[in-house]
Amino acid sequence: MSRGFFSTVRPAHASVEAVTPYDKIFENNQRWAEEQLRSDPDYFTNLSRSQQPDFLYIGCSDSRVPANQIMGLAPGDVFVHRNVANLVNNVDLNVMSVINYGVRQLDVKHIIVCGHYGCGGVQAAMQPKDLGILNPWLRNIRDVYRFHKQELDGIRDATQRFDRLVELNVLEQSINIIKTAAVQKSFLTRGFPTVHSWVFDMRNGIIKDLKLDFVQTLHNIQEVYDLTQD
Repeated sequence: MSRGFFSTVRPAHASVEAVTPYDKIFENNQRWAEEQLRSDPDYFTNLSRSQQPDFLYIGCSDSRVPANQIMGLAPGDVFVHRNVANLVNNVDLNVMSVINYGVRQLDVKHIIVCGHYGCGGVQAAMQPKDLGILNPWLRNIRDVYRFHKQELDGIRDATQRFDRLVELNVLEQSINIIKTAAVQKSFLTRGFPTVHSWVFDMRNGIIKDLKLDFVQTLHNIQEVYDLTQD
């Protein structure tokens, strides 16, 4: 197919002058950059020098849960990793690389796993059906259900059961982080990072801290998962 075809064909309803949602992004970006410079002429000079975030945030890819905004923090304050249903799988090199880099290179002081009520990934995992390529990913959540089946089956209200699985999934993913050598060794030698478990409620915009006892959890799992020895 010729190059000319692609340069001339447009959808029949499109207007040459119309500003598309994609175009609007660049207008928004220009306006945002100008606002930052008005507030601080050195803003981008300082931002470009380095990042020294105190927080590593591992959250869901859901577009309604933007990490910096819900935490009230600026660019450079949060090192962010997101995936479907905020999973921390030890064979996922993406999330494992993020944790190792955040702990060993950025010296983050806090690692946060943040789920959210109404999570589509958790909801999908609760369905007893074949979901194709999603099966191996969602099996991690189904395993969480299996670990806590007695508690979850005892919750008669479906919405409450869904919400509780969201919470339990966050807690289990937080434990998976505590199992890593990077976190264990860093905490032993430097006293950080600490792992936290959160759930964001988009119905009211509030973050719920699940109060994970990091030190006690670390102590408990090291009976099997002690990786502090070289």
